[in-house]
Amino acid sequence: MSEQKLAAELRTEFGKGYARRARMNNLIPAVIYGHGAEPIHITLPAKATTLAVRTANALLSLDINGEEHLALVKDVQRDPIKQIIEHIDLLTVRKGEKVTVEVAIHVEGEPAPGNVQNLELTTVSVEAEATHLPTSIVVNIEGRAAGEHIHASDLVLAKGSELLTDPEALVVNISEAIEIADEDEDDAAAPAAAE
Repeated sequence: MSEQKLAAELRTEFGKGYARRARMNNLIPAVIYGHGAEPIHITLPAKATTLAVRTANALLSLDINGEEHLALVKDVQRDPIKQIIEHIDLLTVRKGEKVTVEVAIHVEGEPAPGNVQNLELTTVSVEAEATHLPTSIVVNIEGRAAGEHIHASDLVLAKGSELLTDPEALVVNISEAIEIADEDEDDAAAPAAAE
């Protein structure tokens, strides 16, 4: 995954009033923490940041007054109605450092005819280098038959990634499709109620 470069500004004001004014000026309040250092409170440009954090485990290269900070997006708080970003928590990382992240499972292909796939785990926990985080893990179910299982240990991880989820955890289960009788046919077959 490539890092997104953003210009950030230090902020000295805090609270809901300041946050509201910042958002009106197309800025997103954020905080960078980690490595035992004091938290750094910043604002980020709203449009560029919103695009950058669309990807899971986004890595940001922040320019704060000419000083570069590498940070991983840990939490994005959104307005529940407008869905705009209200605040972002960032974790300081260093190149070469290993971090733990949740990676989404992406299923490709179709199971054998008459079968369905059940995604039991939507994410798995992996440890990977901060500058080479996987965005997803692909699981191919093409032609798989009922009774086949894909466990966490069967996943193909990106080079340098280590699985932290229990290797025996069930990720995808293939089962036979169950036909549900059409409700209209059931209603027609039922005797009319006596009046």
